[in-house]
Amino acid sequence: MSAFRELKILALVVVLVGILYWGVEPLAHSIFYPKTAPADFTFSDLEKLPTDGNVEKGKELAGLYCIACHSIEKDGFPAMLSNADAAMAYGVVPPDLSNIGILYESNFLANLIKDPVKALKLSHKFDDNKPFPMTPTYVSDAEIGDIVAYFKSIANPNLTDKEVFTEACVRCHSMKYDKVVALTPDDTIEAYLGAKAPDLSMMIRSRGADKLNKFINDPQKILEGASMPRVGLTQESQDKIINYMEKIGDSKKGEREFVGKILIGFMIIMAILAYLWKRKIWHDLH
Repeated sequence: MSAFRELKILALVVVLVGILYWGVEPLAHSIFYPKTAPADFTFSDLEKLPTDGNVEKGKELAGLYCIACHSIEKDGFPAMLSNADAAMAYGVVPPDLSNIGILYESNFLANLIKDPVKALKLSHKFDDNKPFPMTPTYVSDAEIGDIVAYFKSIANPNLTDKEVFTEACVRCHSMKYDKVVALTPDDTIEAYLGAKAPDLSMMIRSRGADKLNKFINDPQKILEGASMPRVGLTQESQDKIINYMEKIGDSKKGEREFVGKILIGFMIIMAILAYLWKRKIWHDLH
């Protein structure tokens, strides 16, 4: 009878744990972490624009429309303003354009040139009363293709994880665990977007790779009204950023997971030994 009673108690515990884990926990998780669509690296909401064309003409157009605000260091066009002056003038330090042709998805880049606010999903932050610093480039769609073709032609396809992070994120964000400091001061970013840009040193631990993957791809999917613009990175570029964040903010992940597996194995073995020991003791008592 004793063994049967223990089995009933075990069954009751299993049922209660099952109710809590498969009933209450998923409900709570669905409220705090609602399901969101996966990252869309085709940016299917944007119109299809030309992404190839005449490289030389694209270079000429970039010199005409881009270098007043942006540098293209790789092609001999340095920044016209210091970082401090640029941040003061535009609200954020404009990026160097040398590698945007490899960092950003080509059709996103074309749409960014044509209509920055729409591509970045910042219409809730900027309008006619508060214009976005980057204005639309009033050229034909074919000329946009020429510009994109030019940027793709000069981009370095072998950027490291840190280099991708630096070019895509450091205008606004710091990574203090790696002594990387944002180019734009916090108070300037706050005035520009309405919120400070957080240090990203521990973001991989607090948000996790999956949520970061969706958030970087489209912040509005995770947090409607978010100040952060849609970045428009290719999947490869975004993977490199998350890999870098993991190296800096969670460098012991592999070791931690390995130790966790050993601990679980140890607990399973000890549970089996404890059960066998209990059976032996009760058997001797009977």
